[in-house]
Amino acid sequence: MSAPLLSLREIRKSFGDNEVLKGVSLEVQAGEVVSIIGASGSGKSTFLRSINALEIPQSGFMDFEDTHFDFRTESRFFPSQTQLQALRARVGMVFQSYNLWPHMTVLENVMHAPVKLLKMPRREATEQAEALLSRIGLLEKRHSYPARLSGGQQQRVAIVRALAMKPRLMLFDEVTSALDPELVHEVLVLMASLAADGMTMLLVTHEIAFARDVSSRVLFFDKGVIAESGSPDILRSPESDRLKQFLHRILHDQVGHSVSLEDGRGGQA
Repeated sequence: MSAPLLSLREIRKSFGDNEVLKGVSLEVQAGEVVSIIGASGSGKSTFLRSINALEIPQSGFMDFEDTHFDFRTESRFFPSQTQLQALRARVGMVFQSYNLWPHMTVLENVMHAPVKLLKMPRREATEQAEALLSRIGLLEKRHSYPARLSGGQQQRVAIVRALAMKPRLMLFDEVTSALDPELVHEVLVLMASLAADGMTMLLVTHEIAFARDVSSRVLFFDKGVIAESGSPDILRSPESDRLKQFLHRILHDQVGHSVSLEDGRGGQA
């Protein structure tokens, strides 16, 4: 097996006296889709935000491609601001709240980072942005402002805005949790198509059926550690009582969305 694209070892993060991550380790190969599930407060979103250093761990190590990070403050490998900026340019992240710039059109939102950070010529950035918007069926909305789009449309624009930076890794932090149920499907279809194209993805999600159908691997976070992990089969046959309880509660409250990678159609799980 080739070297992992991403390797994290003994990642620890506290907020005051609350230790949110208690020595979490993970390796991710290029092309993997890793779904992270768990109750609120289990540490899953903090872990995701640690990967692109939106949260800086207090200790632990991370290797991403050819860059080594040591998060101990006394280490000579503690990341500099220049290294963090380079990391974030290669790691796309999409949030539940879209975070589109309201004063920019859809086209400008997608073009902005490639022009500013990658120094891409505007003509090239425009062509790339229009191609991405065409892929998600929103080319006709390119001159609209985000406020004129539905939540599902805004989230799809947020995803292609991240893709415009040509990332090596995509992080998704509960990107469907703020959407009305009827809008969730269109976002999941786009994410499934990225998985089918071989994009390396880590996603925090409560969409259990989606995680089961699309993931290479599933991690269950509980109280700051990975309590159970394995193939998506663990969602059908969990080993730990804690995961059984979590899935029972989630699936009792949720109508899941299953997305076929073959034809892009979704159905009820």
